[in-house]
Amino acid sequence: MKIPKHSLITLLAFLTSLAIAPAKAFDLHIGQTANPTTQVSARAAFTPGDNVAGQISDAIRNARRQVLVQAYSFTHDGIAKALIDAQRRGVEVKVIADQGDAEKMERGQILRMASAGVPVWLDGVHQIAHNKIVIIDAGTTSATVITGSFNFTKAAQNKNAENMVFLSGSEKLADDYVRNWQAHLVHSQPLRLH
Repeated sequence: MKIPKHSLITLLAFLTSLAIAPAKAFDLHIGQTANPTTQVSARAAFTPGDNVAGQISDAIRNARRQVLVQAYSFTHDGIAKALIDAQRRGVEVKVIADQGDAEKMERGQILRMASAGVPVWLDGVHQIAHNKIVIIDAGTTSATVITGSFNFTKAAQNKNAENMVFLSGSEKLADDYVRNWQAHLVHSQPLRLH
């Protein structure tokens, strides 16, 4: 899998910021000055050991405006419940799932979320739509991006060695992820319930 150059540069800038100035506010993009009033935070969670699914669910429960999701495999009922609950309390929730995996697993939690009113699209353009991303409240100072190897599954929580990174406070980073999410939405098909 080829990683876009701008993604590698962003990651390198972020890691450099952590190494050089952990006590200062920092920005995740080269050539930009950090806003001293904005605190960007980053933390990692790992399985086995951490309750990654619970941390993702908690972040979704704290969403105020919007939650955008890209998921490869989705069988974790707790994360699905958090998304359904967010939708019910007025948060805009949208999910893009891998078409092949959703069909293979008889849609797992995907069908449950769609039946509960969460808009779901299936991405069948790629051999595997392998993103695992949650974007919360983009366009705000509390914007959060959650990404890593952790599929939204029970196995990822209970059996696998996985990681997830929680990045908060960078509107620019969240906006980059939103643009990527929207690019995938354009070629995805809405899930139709029969």
